[in-house]
Amino acid sequence: MPSSVRMTVNGKAVSGTVEPRTLLVQFLREHLGLTGTHVGCDTSQCGACVVHVDGVSVKSCTMLAVQAEGAKVTTIEGLANGGLHPMQAAFHEHHGLQCGFCTPGMIMSAIDLVKHNSDPSEQEIREWLEGNICRCTGYHNIVKSIKAGAAAMRGATK
Repeated sequence: MPSSVRMTVNGKAVSGTVEPRTLLVQFLREHLGLTGTHVGCDTSQCGACVVHVDGVSVKSCTMLAVQAEGAKVTTIEGLANGGLHPMQAAFHEHHGLQCGFCTPGMIMSAIDLVKHNSDPSEQEIREWLEGNICRCTGYHNIVKSIKAGAAAMRGATK
């Protein structure tokens, strides 16, 4: 039996009717057309589907859309307000993009890390990203990007 779901996505109120087993990633991509959140493994192993739900990074392939009822969801598309978010800009500047498939999930995870630790070490970054896979093996540039993004985010809040 279909269920109604309402949430705020990237600052806009949205609603829809979904099957109870519809995953949040499916709702975002198929119902709302927000394809920046990627589907990689369907088993919560790769992190390509990371979004923020009420400010916390979650793997949207493991959360049902109905579980996000009333929540504030931010996707990679919701980060930029007229320009790149500092973390997005750092990924661009420091070549953390590689093929780009893992990038949205990496950026969303990195922003959550910086909220918890504004100046993470390389080791702390690598530990935080253990649930995110880059098949291009671009971790060195991803870590550099996150370090630079964290510094830019600290500067933006001063």
